Amino acid sequence: MSSLHSVDPTLNQEIMNSIVARYPRKRSAIMPLLHYVQSVAGYVTNSGIENIAEILEIATAEVSAVATFYTQYKRNPIGEYHVGVCTNTLCAVMGGDAIFSALKEHLGIENDGVTADGKVSLEHIECNAACDYAPVVMANWEFYDNQTVESAKALVDGARAGNPPAPTRGPNRLVTYKQASAVLAGLDDGLAGEGVQAGSPTLLGLKIAREAEKGGK
Repeated sequence: MSSLHSVDPTLNQEIMNSIVARYPRKRSAIMPLLHYVQSVAGYVTNSGIENIAEILEIATAEVSAVATFYTQYKRNPIGEYHVGVCTNTLCAVMGGDAIFSALKEHLGIENDGVTADGKVSLEHIECNAACDYAPVVMANWEFYDNQTVESAKALVDGARAGNPPAPTRGPNRLVTYKQASAVLAGLDDGLAGEGVQAGSPTLLGLKIAREAEKGGK
C-alpha cells in the first residue's frame, strides 16, 4: 500500500503506478500522468500535481513547469467537448478566421471560454498539423476536416446536445475530453484503428510515388 502523503483521493494510485512502471526513469511519466489527472478531473488540478510530484520523487515546480508549458494541459476547468479552431495562415485564409469568429458569437464565449452549461469550450490553435484538409477544427483532439461556418456550428450544437457528429478521421464517435485524456495517458479505449485513418490528400504523395515506381519498371 502506498505511503504517499499527497494522495489525491479522486485518483487511482494503482493506475498511476502502472503508468510510471512503463518507463526506465520515473520522471519520464510526467506527461502521461498529467493526462491521467485530466481524465479524472477534466483539467490539471493542484492536488494532481502534488500527487504526481510525490510519486515521481521530484519537486512540484517541475511538474507545474510541464503542465504550464504544453497547451494540451489545462489548468482550469474546460468543456466536456473542447473545440480548437486552427487560425494559422492556410486555415485562416481558407475560412478558419471566419469559423472562429462565428463560433465565438454562436456560443457567446471568447477564446479559452466555456459555455455556461459546461459542455463546450473554445480555443484558437496555432496549427492542427493537417494543412491538406484546411480549414480544420479539432474537438477533443479528433479531426474535423474541410470545415465551414455551418458545419462547425453543427459540431458544437451537437456536442451541447450530447450527440456530436463523428470525426472526419479517427473513431466513429467523438469521446469526451476526459475520455480522450485517458487515451493520451496510455489507457486503451478499444477504438484504435476504428474509422478512417488517413484521407486521400494524406495518401496522395504515396500514390504518386507508387505510380512513378511502376512506370519506371
